[in-house]
Amino acid sequence: MGQLKGKTAIITGASRGIGKGIAEVFASEGANVAFTYSSSDDAARTLEVELSQLGVKAKGYKSNAANFDQAQALVQDVLNDFGQIDILINNAGITKDNLLMRMSEADFDSVIDVNLKSVFNMTKAIQTTFLKQRKGAIVNMSSVVGVKGNAGQTNYAASKAGIIGFSKSVALELGSRNIRCNVIAPGFIETEMTSKLDEATVKTWRDGIPLKRGGTPKDIADACVFLSSDQSSYITGQVLHVNGGMLT
Repeated sequence: MGQLKGKTAIITGASRGIGKGIAEVFASEGANVAFTYSSSDDAARTLEVELSQLGVKAKGYKSNAANFDQAQALVQDVLNDFGQIDILINNAGITKDNLLMRMSEADFDSVIDVNLKSVFNMTKAIQTTFLKQRKGAIVNMSSVVGVKGNAGQTNYAASKAGIIGFSKSVALELGSRNIRCNVIAPGFIETEMTSKLDEATVKTWRDGIPLKRGGTPKDIADACVFLSSDQSSYITGQVLHVNGGMLT
């Protein structure tokens, strides 16, 4: 207990899936958690209660990280409510999969906005705070797909590859101020979304992974804890692959 004790983290897109797993593990490690969600008020309230029971301060904010002004307002609201921000986890993301020949411009634009522009918005919004305190940790969620590509996901792959280039550049710009920026690239993580897939498809995916299982949100959350804590104080501009050996 306590690798993140006394720290405050913003986690975007945390009412379910990987984001929720990160919020739960962060709270268990002593972090105060400000999280964003897009639609599910009930899920957000439930998570607030669950995290608070771990003895930390927790609050959900209905905020769209893909909107520049909302991102600016969110950071100010969190500063007002929590008094400090030490960690930013950019996790919000969507998919709108299709072959390129069938992909609409709207489906391309929305995935880029939610997955990539949101990282710019949130990093820009938090930068002044981190520069003033001369410290901060940013962890951005990419994907194995952003590294190796995937048929039917040109929009998603482009957004997740863009996150890697953006993060490496931020690491170079802000490193002299003791602000670190790293990337996690998850592989096949089993969440509520993947539970809707048929068992045969999931088994095929598992069989193709050297560790012979899908990852869990906790697998990603534990990596986030490491990259957000003082244990990784000399690590910046890196991509940590958490994929069971899918990509070596």
